[in-house]
Amino acid sequence: MLNILIVDDHPLARKGIISILKDNIDNCCISEETCVKGALGALRLGTVHVMFVDLNLGGEFGLDIVREGGCISPGTKFILITTYISKEDYKKAEELNVSGYLSKSAAPEDIVYIVDLVTRGKKYIDSDLISFDNSDRSGDTTAQLTDREREVLTELAKGISNEEISKRLFISINTVKKHLSSIMSKLNLQNRMQLILYVNKYGLADTGLMYCAQAPCIRVKRGN
Repeated sequence: MLNILIVDDHPLARKGIISILKDNIDNCCISEETCVKGALGALRLGTVHVMFVDLNLGGEFGLDIVREGGCISPGTKFILITTYISKEDYKKAEELNVSGYLSKSAAPEDIVYIVDLVTRGKKYIDSDLISFDNSDRSGDTTAQLTDREREVLTELAKGISNEEISKRLFISINTVKKHLSSIMSKLNLQNRMQLILYVNKYGLADTGLMYCAQAPCIRVKRGN
């Protein structure tokens, strides 16, 4: 059983995430809290595998939950949800080993995907939120891509259409387009053909750059 806790002071936001997770992830138990005290109390009462934490909880700060919660439950994976994160707050979050950063405008499939990802020890960074984390990449231009973007890039290298990519990765066509646009921006490329040539030139699809899902901790529903 995967235990997930949603911490957000906005009822609609909490209910929305809960609904998406319940509809798409089997064998999970989802609870909710609205404040720092409630979240830390939940961690003391039992195991929480994944916690979604609103960065701005009214007059409270979501990172306070991560800071104290990490001491109470070192195994919990924390995912920050926000519409904006400053470079300073991002640095603090990285020091606290936050596992994921999710935009409040994320698509439902991204919410399901990030849970699957962090439970397997991977990290997720929503490209809509963070564009400044490239100061220490040591010249590796692909290091700034998220795991999902790398998956999309791998499929693109096979010469298949956006529609086929969406079917293979279980995401919408609009999400595929969003990822391709982000990839081109990060790699300073102009069009689809340049992306394909880039992948083939550097052999990225064959070097292990693209992560391969192994022994997932959860079973994601693929539709009824």
